[in-house]
Amino acid sequence: MEYRRLGKSGLQLSALSLGSWLTFGNQISDKVADELMGIAYDAGVNFFDNAEGYAEGKSEEVMGKIIKAHQWERESYVVSSKVFFGTENKGPNRTGLSRKHVIEACHAALKRLQVDYLDLYFCHRPDKNTPIEETVWAMNTLLQQGKILYWGTSEWSAAEILEAIRVARQYHLVGPTMEQPQYNLLERNKLENEYLLLFKEYGLGTTIWSPLASGLLSGKYTAGDAKDTRLDMKGMEWLKESALAEEKLAKVKKLQTLADELNVPLAKLSLAWCLKNPNVSTVILGASKTEQLKENLTTLNVLPLLTDEVMEEIEGVMETKPILPQF
Repeated sequence: MEYRRLGKSGLQLSALSLGSWLTFGNQISDKVADELMGIAYDAGVNFFDNAEGYAEGKSEEVMGKIIKAHQWERESYVVSSKVFFGTENKGPNRTGLSRKHVIEACHAALKRLQVDYLDLYFCHRPDKNTPIEETVWAMNTLLQQGKILYWGTSEWSAAEILEAIRVARQYHLVGPTMEQPQYNLLERNKLENEYLLLFKEYGLGTTIWSPLASGLLSGKYTAGDAKDTRLDMKGMEWLKESALAEEKLAKVKKLQTLADELNVPLAKLSLAWCLKNPNVSTVILGASKTEQLKENLTTLNVLPLLTDEVMEEIEGVMETKPILPQF
């Protein structure tokens, strides 16, 4: 396993990590979740990603039981939670980024995960109804109390992150260390365009999600054996419609041809492509089957195949590179 610094921080994360969105406490059994975490940990994965909103809190409960049962040394792994969407009860102060919810959600996540502190704590979405100052102060309070070690954002705009940094500097508080954006061969603007100043000037780290574009880049849809996927789950209709657009599928089929020429599974080619970006601190893998995870955890072996020529071929096929503004 390769380890990368989380932006300018001293924290080192495995280049490949394991997330629990849509799987733990929902799509897969607790037994399979246990097996997946064991396989990942044994392969050198040290970061496990979670959130209060995943399976309405059940995902964190499942992960907490697994961590406790394995009795891994606390220093050997990094665990996260995210605050915004709340759990099963959506009362007026049970969602969003108010000081009340940020702090109460942290306490609840600690109980569900059965840990004394969260390594990473994310603001899962921006909250238009709460001043950024209030959220930054709340995060700083949790940092001072030792309940979280680093805080960050997920799917915030560059302007919103910059405002959080400005507030933190104004009041001599600790600003955001990392952002968790979607990043894959079909979704590239934030990481390759919007956040460039944040990387250059502030050393922002990234823990990217959906590197396989909700399975579109996994090879399932080009092999014609896509049954019972996460896109077929109840409530995922919005994602299925977006992910399986004909234009995207046509590009992915061409990419499959290139992967076949390289004798590499499409999923591993797509994951390795994400890892080639130096601004990616870790790629969060999602998995519902042990064989799938074992295969994808060997992605680092593919990196040497991604020469400049191959990267250009990929660009020629996908044509998704953001057009940067000319100054």
